[in-house]
Amino acid sequence: MAFVVIAEFETPAQHREEFLDICRYDGKHSVADEPGCRQFDVSTGEESPNHIVLYEVYDDRAAFETHLTMPHFAPFADALERLNVQRIGVRFFTRQHP
Repeated sequence: MAFVVIAEFETPAQHREEFLDICRYDGKHSVADEPGCRQFDVSTGEESPNHIVLYEVYDDRAAFETHLTMPHFAPFADALERLNVQRIGVRFFTRQHP
């Protein structure tokens, strides 16, 4: 089993590309630099391109909590406020398969 995080955001159109770059940076370094991060996908809505969904898979909740303290997370956290990104929701799951 694994700990899954699904986080959804709505970004202003003028900040979409900048926010996506920051999300991709966070995702790349999460997988590369965090032993407990198994997967980090950045997706956008087909019908709503400013709707951004992060799908993250960690070994456990402790690994996710560690993620929140990593240096590559700081630009993401800053961008939420600086770019006026709306937090739609963050949900937590336990993956049952595979």
